[in-house]
Amino acid sequence: MMLFSGTSYPELAREVADHLGMRIGEVKLAQFSNGELYTRFAESVRGTDAFVLQSHVSVPGGMSINDFIVEQLVMIDALKRASAKRVIAVVPYYGYSRSDKKALSREAIAAKLMADMYEAAGVDRIMSVDLHTGQIQGFFDDPFDALTALPLLVEWVKENTSPEERVIVSPDAGRVRLTEKFAGQVGSTIAILHKRRDPEQQNVSVTLDVIGDVEGKTAILVDDMIDTAGTICGAAKLLKERGAAKVIALATHPLFSGPAAERLTESDIERVVVTNTLPIPEERRPAGDKLVVLSIAPIIASALRAVFEDESVSEIFRGENV
Repeated sequence: MMLFSGTSYPELAREVADHLGMRIGEVKLAQFSNGELYTRFAESVRGTDAFVLQSHVSVPGGMSINDFIVEQLVMIDALKRASAKRVIAVVPYYGYSRSDKKALSREAIAAKLMADMYEAAGVDRIMSVDLHTGQIQGFFDDPFDALTALPLLVEWVKENTSPEERVIVSPDAGRVRLTEKFAGQVGSTIAILHKRRDPEQQNVSVTLDVIGDVEGKTAILVDDMIDTAGTICGAAKLLKERGAAKVIALATHPLFSGPAAERLTESDIERVVVTNTLPIPEERRPAGDKLVVLSIAPIIASALRAVFEDESVSEIFRGENV
């Protein structure tokens, strides 16, 4: 078993390696002056199970999400050509996951294109955390391990709120199943936000009303990602208008693009609880003590060990995933 890291998030790879009691493998990653990427593994990988960890993110002033995707693909290709026994792509945040279907004619389904590229590169297995939609698993012919940060978020809620005061809120109809599962694990009621999204615009939606009782309660919004934070901040404002005492936002993936930091800082949200599937540069963090970051490394490390030892990954989550 060998673990390699791309350049998008080596800190998470080191944390995962520490949990496994191993080191990160040596690989030379470079970029030519015209932007092309170069990869060479500095040690033998013949006959190994090689795990390549790369989160799909854009770094301010650095490489883009597209660069990091190609870098991981080139690493997979190099490993296959160097006779690795199995190559497993570990993608804490799966890029283009929101492009999973056609909402309008002549649109791309980029999440399927991503799957095709990984298959063409020779990946034997892929692993990701809290996919935007579960159907993405079906885009792959090879095994897909759908991990979830739900246990981390559930534990935080149990430790920091009381059952009688909280209500779990779905930000839209598409997240009702996740909200019901979350509410069942923390023993709380649920509420649903009615939201309308403009298919002609990205990152734009309007929250229209609240279905359920939130008055006097701690409203806990649960979603898979926070991007520009417009939706989550608008939802928090509406919940406060409907009488919620406090609003807490939970999400697995902290994209925090564009005005997200400023919006979260100025919002009615008391706490923003996320995991470290993505790096959060200082300039993208909301001011003050609003942000709480939970480590996903133990879950990823457990999944890597289970795959290497040919054991059940779903047992990590008591047979469940999302």
